[in-house]
Amino acid sequence: MISEGRQPSHPFNSTLETGIRAVMLLEAFYPRQCDLIEMTWLDHLVVHTADLDGEDVPPSLHPDLPNRTGELFVRRQLMEKSLRIMQQVHLVDVVETDLGVTFVASEDAPTYLDLLQSDYSMALKERARWIAQRFAGMATVEIKAVIEAKIGRWTAEFRADHAPTGSSA
Repeated sequence: MISEGRQPSHPFNSTLETGIRAVMLLEAFYPRQCDLIEMTWLDHLVVHTADLDGEDVPPSLHPDLPNRTGELFVRRQLMEKSLRIMQQVHLVDVVETDLGVTFVASEDAPTYLDLLQSDYSMALKERARWIAQRFAGMATVEIKAVIEAKIGRWTAEFRADHAPTGSSA
């Protein structure tokens, strides 16, 4: 029973789960630094790999629900909170550049990720490596083009419309 005024706990796509996925993605992409928008796109793709074409595409880990393209709007705020938590526990480093704030896996990330051995964690690591092989050599604009083609232009362009005001990680 949920007490009045208290939100129910949802471990699926929680801040913690999203943070762990972020660490997996950043570790797979290391030493590349990714900004918040890239992390949001990659987080979507790592669990919805079937959104991408090709013979080698692994099956999606999360269900293909109708209207899930709107997930990116929700995912961005969740990803921002998740990255902050992962920074606080020293699994993600924040780098301020001339172009803005980016994120990179910390030196502690590989050791932590080695501890995650469940079937789901192993499948997620495999997909994070697959995503990194596919996108690591691409510029942000190229990744955006893939997102626009596969998921939709309006979801890829939410960056400018929903950019945080005065936020820093």
